[in-house]
Amino acid sequence: LDKTTSTALTNFSKAKGYIEVYLNDMSSVKTESEIINGNLLKGIIDGNIGKCYVQMGQFDKAIPYLETSISTIEENNIGRTSSEVNENVLALAECHLRMDRLKIAKDYLDIELELTKTSQIIKKNRLFAAYYDRTGDFENQALYLKKNVRIRDSLEVNESSIKRQQIAAIISEENLEDSRRMINLQKLEMEQTRSDMAAMDERTNLVFISLIFTLLGFAGLVFAYLKSIKNQRLIAEQKHIIENALVEKDSLLKEIHHRVKNNLQMVSSLLSLQTKNTRSKAAIEALEEGKSRVKAMALIHQKLYQNDDLSVIEMQGYIESLVNSVQSVFKKGGHNINITIDAEGVELDIDRAIPFGLILNELVSNSFKYAFPEDKNNGKIYIHLRKNGDQGFFEYTDNGIGLPDDTDERTNSSMGIRLMNRLVNQLQSTLNIDKTTEGVRFWFNFK
Repeated sequence: LDKTTSTALTNFSKAKGYIEVYLNDMSSVKTESEIINGNLLKGIIDGNIGKCYVQMGQFDKAIPYLETSISTIEENNIGRTSSEVNENVLALAECHLRMDRLKIAKDYLDIELELTKTSQIIKKNRLFAAYYDRTGDFENQALYLKKNVRIRDSLEVNESSIKRQQIAAIISEENLEDSRRMINLQKLEMEQTRSDMAAMDERTNLVFISLIFTLLGFAGLVFAYLKSIKNQRLIAEQKHIIENALVEKDSLLKEIHHRVKNNLQMVSSLLSLQTKNTRSKAAIEALEEGKSRVKAMALIHQKLYQNDDLSVIEMQGYIESLVNSVQSVFKKGGHNINITIDAEGVELDIDRAIPFGLILNELVSNSFKYAFPEDKNNGKIYIHLRKNGDQGFFEYTDNGIGLPDDTDERTNSSMGIRLMNRLVNQLQSTLNIDKTTEGVRFWFNFK
């Protein structure tokens, strides 16, 4: 019971038993002076118990003892034991600070205390520094740490004087223990100051390490950027290779279509030679029809290798060329046939264009051969091709003499009709034939 925290902490279990006994004997005090002294002793003991719990880290248990100690001491004799009150106030500030109750801790730190002991001044500065560290106010934190550094420097300067005071205190047995307590307390506070300085050094090291990691991260970004540029160059090179391959492929396809067209023209020439050496009229007509069909296919391959896009054929131009080709073969003098072609903007791939071209070749050839005799003038042919998305529609009409009455019976025996039906089937459709008062109409839908 020498009023020091370190002694009370060392003998906590033993002292607590004596404290309980002493407090139970408080009821035997009779005089006013004894009652006051007993209450003061009780307040000091409560304060020491609270500070013991602080040292043990049990802050929630320490707070009630410290608050009771302050109120008890202030009610009985404030001036005589103000140092104990100061220590308890600082201990309460430390408790709330450790429990992250920053506002309450700041309220206790802001209490105006008459601090007469260097240890209390150092402790208050240390608690202020810890508070500002928690709130992120590093400027004020550094200010209070510097105050303790100055006190430490002053203590070091006066170290010899302190030692002389210690020697003088030893001479007096009455002050011997007080001197030891003072030295121990000063050493404790100095260690705390050094600990705070070490914490500052640790934070500085953390900042330095963070900077290193930031630089490493930046280096990683630079590396990723350079790698991205390398990948982009590689992609560009691969794209260039692919583009060259596509150009080469287009060139080869154009060459193939060109050669197919030449071969078909050669076949057409052979058919022409065969026609000259043939006397049968039926054979000549069959050869001419075959030659016309070969020309229709050759014209498709010619259009393909002349176009930039080898996958589709522009049908308006193809139909015009096909009609001109048929017209040059079958048109006779005296005919005045007006041909209207409506297929602007329609494009078909080769798989659809070839059967379509052969169908149209049959229709135009038949119109020129049979629909318009020598005495029928002002003939009209209308060719309509429309495409909407995946759906297409074809219509062919002429105002010729029309089909004979037995057309249905002839359909199975006519090679031209059978050929057109098969070609329309390739387009996944069915050929429709309408007889009109002004001629004939052929039409079908396709995909």
